[in-house]
Amino acid sequence: LEPPDYRTMDTLRKHGIRDYDHRARKIQAEDFHSFDYILAMDASNLRDLQRAEQRVNSAGEKSKAKVMLFGEFSGKSKAEQVGDPYYGEDDGFEEVYEQVSRFSKRFLTEVVNKVPTTTQT
Repeated sequence: LEPPDYRTMDTLRKHGIRDYDHRARKIQAEDFHSFDYILAMDASNLRDLQRAEQRVNSAGEKSKAKVMLFGEFSGKSKAEQVGDPYYGEDDGFEEVYEQVSRFSKRFLTEVVNKVPTTTQT
């Protein structure tokens, strides 16, 4: 498990996020059965995820996850891709923050808020 890049943490602190505790890991076969959505940041990641999903499906268990570009929640007619800021300038981390924040808000509005809630009587 890998901790975030220090520039990621600097960007988050700049936006008032100070309690971020996250570790990255590689996708696992059981993730396709555990999660409803698996979101890729760019087309290359999406192809890799789709190949992994095909391996899971060919093993006899159908994936329940919807595999898609996170940028489909960009609010634009064409899905955006999130570039990896690691090898670029520090402002790339700010751009990624803006994109991911925007995508997250639309995801929550379009997906989570559309989930019917159950009421107990």
